[in-house]
Amino acid sequence: MQSALYVALSAQVALSNRLETVSRNISNMNTSGYRADEIKFSELVSKAGQDKVAYASTGEMFISRQFGGLTKTDNPLDVVIEGEAWFAIRTPEGVAYTRDGRMEMDANGALKTVNGYDVLDAGGLPILLDPEGGAPHIDQTGEILQGDGGAGAIGLFLIDDDAQLTRTDNSGVVPDKPARPVQDFTTNGIRQGYVEGANINPIREMTKLIMITRAFESATSMIDASNQTQETAIRELGETS
Repeated sequence: MQSALYVALSAQVALSNRLETVSRNISNMNTSGYRADEIKFSELVSKAGQDKVAYASTGEMFISRQFGGLTKTDNPLDVVIEGEAWFAIRTPEGVAYTRDGRMEMDANGALKTVNGYDVLDAGGLPILLDPEGGAPHIDQTGEILQGDGGAGAIGLFLIDDDAQLTRTDNSGVVPDKPARPVQDFTTNGIRQGYVEGANINPIREMTKLIMITRAFESATSMIDASNQTQETAIRELGETS
């Protein structure tokens, strides 16, 4: 068996996976609060035979946690998180976490996401505002003031750095470890009247696309060269015999 052929095939599989993440990132670069997909690769070394052969792994996908850019909207129900925390929302599948701070108030005063999911407080409960109470004021800690009194507080939650994130709706993620409410608002807080965009750099993604295309073509050329070498060897052996 020719090692070069299988090395090239492993590279094409890895590049195909990387192409999927680039395509998904580009299609969501205008999605508020979206977190980009990234892939980290490792080298697989075969110990069979006298010489070690290095293959490319298919890649391990992870969700980037870098911050997105901020856009000023002056909408009192648009909020962004300054820091590494997340908003908690209740979806049909359970609690998820998002950086998309575009919120709405329904006819009953419930604070919802743009997709209609409940926004939760630090205790994991829905937030109910006064639909006749006018525009709310939201301070750095997430406390909501409406009229002359308080109307609850938006919960902020921290997700461990080593937690694995699974993507869900509304730019949301579900961690494999429990998130914990923010207690210290020195490094994590809320700013009202802004929206956080996706943490995707379109120029960087297009550059990745070009690099992936070239690398795929190079792997294809390697496979073609390996096939030609094999055909030549078989033909020469046939003529010798």
